[in-house]
Amino acid sequence: MFKFLKRTAKTRILFFLTADIFFIFLSVFLAFFLRFEGKIPSQYFEGILPGMIFLTLIFCLPIFYFSRLYSFSWSYVSASELISLTKAITLSFLLLGVSLFILRDQSIFQGFPRSILIISYFLLFIFCGGIRFAKRVYLELFTNRKSEKERRKTLIVGSGDAGEQILRSILSSKYSPYLPMGFVDDNSTKQGVLIHGIKVLGKIEALPVIIQEKQIEQIIIALPSAGSQIIKRAVELSRKAGIRSVKVVPSMAEIINGEVSIRDLRKIQINDLLGREPVKLDAKAIESFIKNKIVLITGAAGSIGSELSRQVAKFKPSVILLLDQDETGIFNISEELKVKFPYLKIQSLIADIRDEEKINQLFNKFRPKVVFHAAAYKHVYLMEKEPDESVKNNIIGTEVVAESSLKFAAEKFIFISTDKAVKPTSVMGATKRVGEMICQTFNQKKSTRFISVRFGNVLNSRGSVIPIFKKQIGNGGPVEVTHPEMKRYFMTIPEACLLVMQAGAMGEGGEVFVLDMGKPIKILDLAKEMIRLSGFEPDKDIPIVFTKPRPGEKFFEEILTAEEGTIATQNQKIFKARLSIVDENKLKNNLEALKKAAEESDFQKIKSILKEFVPFYRT
Repeated sequence: MFKFLKRTAKTRILFFLTADIFFIFLSVFLAFFLRFEGKIPSQYFEGILPGMIFLTLIFCLPIFYFSRLYSFSWSYVSASELISLTKAITLSFLLLGVSLFILRDQSIFQGFPRSILIISYFLLFIFCGGIRFAKRVYLELFTNRKSEKERRKTLIVGSGDAGEQILRSILSSKYSPYLPMGFVDDNSTKQGVLIHGIKVLGKIEALPVIIQEKQIEQIIIALPSAGSQIIKRAVELSRKAGIRSVKVVPSMAEIINGEVSIRDLRKIQINDLLGREPVKLDAKAIESFIKNKIVLITGAAGSIGSELSRQVAKFKPSVILLLDQDETGIFNISEELKVKFPYLKIQSLIADIRDEEKINQLFNKFRPKVVFHAAAYKHVYLMEKEPDESVKNNIIGTEVVAESSLKFAAEKFIFISTDKAVKPTSVMGATKRVGEMICQTFNQKKSTRFISVRFGNVLNSRGSVIPIFKKQIGNGGPVEVTHPEMKRYFMTIPEACLLVMQAGAMGEGGEVFVLDMGKPIKILDLAKEMIRLSGFEPDKDIPIVFTKPRPGEKFFEEILTAEEGTIATQNQKIFKARLSIVDENKLKNNLEALKKAAEESDFQKIKSILKEFVPFYRT
């Protein structure tokens, strides 16, 4: 019976729309009432007053709607909504004034008092602003908050936009477990400043002293644009002062819209401490590349594919096609995107990229304009044992999807490659280099532009070292490290995916882009830091043991061969590799031979053929 009273987006819009209509009537009537000191002449009721109300409704309601004044959180209304309301009312009354000027000679509007416009403008601003801020004021004044004893004394590191938003979110939430005691910030001009009544107490180096003086129990690091060295220093100083609970605002790569609240806070993670500088994007270039286009992501259930799906969705494609063999993974990422992006059209596709007929059917049906090809077998050790599967998936599957992209006129095909394709010592690396070569040759055929993007290890991807170390630490150790000198390039999954999108946007076709992976990190140092993050001491609480490299593994991965070199691009984190021309006939013959060897599961033949035409491949 009372379903229409349930809190939904539609009921919220209906409530504020009704309120605005009422306040427009009230504002115009009161403007006349005040102008004539309570004695409105009877002739105004017959023409000017109803005419004024009608025109005000005609101009205000559509402008309010398109200014998104019906699409905000009532509990968290802020200055941005107040600015939007000011702009909307001002524009409405400018148009209203112009209309009244044009209609001044009409009998209905003759003798219209111009002061009515000014009075009704301010009244409407007060009424519409008041109803929008009413709940916020009520919550601030009358809701029962947790007592100070129930909340943990919290210090916020960083008093910029992110820190201010976090504090505002804490203050507006009656259930917040945080009791803000102050800020620390290295900006000298902010020292001693009050933000929402909370003081900037000092600089980051003063953390141990401030923690002790204020009896701080928890730290929030609100530095999404800062380098990891600053974050690492804040964590180290907090640890020295005995703080075990450190939370962090996600990086800008994870919060593209730039807005944060306490819901976004998470525990400090290893990727926050690894020396990666924040990624800078040309958001407009990515938006023009993706917005209102049909985008296909293969391998969408995997670590890279699923994150690509999240990041692509933020740039408003017309349809996003999620393709993978893993039906559970596809279901999970589809459901996640439906919640986060309710207006986005999502198509979940279960298919094997090696199934040429099925892939052609899907391309024919959906006609994607942008293809991110992330589907691949990536585990070096397993692919050494099953090289035929590596060839079928990483080479034949790539060729099938690339041919469909060409046949059905996709605008761009972006192939996700790896640093293991450089001087490969593994079958997996060699097959990914062949994928790059396929893209190089296909780029010469038609209008579809084929682009490869090469990068190293991504943190926390499935099967990577981070989840393995977590499991080993959870079991009490030991943590197994291959060799004390083993090094790898690392990049966070969101950063990798954003740079892939940026490279795709800037690519003209035929390039192999190389992402700046920063400095290589010793796996041993990574293991020690993860043990510390878990609250233990390396080799004291959790032992570290050394094993030996497995077949196909290198001590150090390269991003380029010495012969390739790089060419700078407009993005400082993306470079273009100088590549030798691929002999198309030779590639075609070797691909046929590889297909035959893979069908026959002739492992030695596969490796032998790869050695023949993959540069620098050695086993």
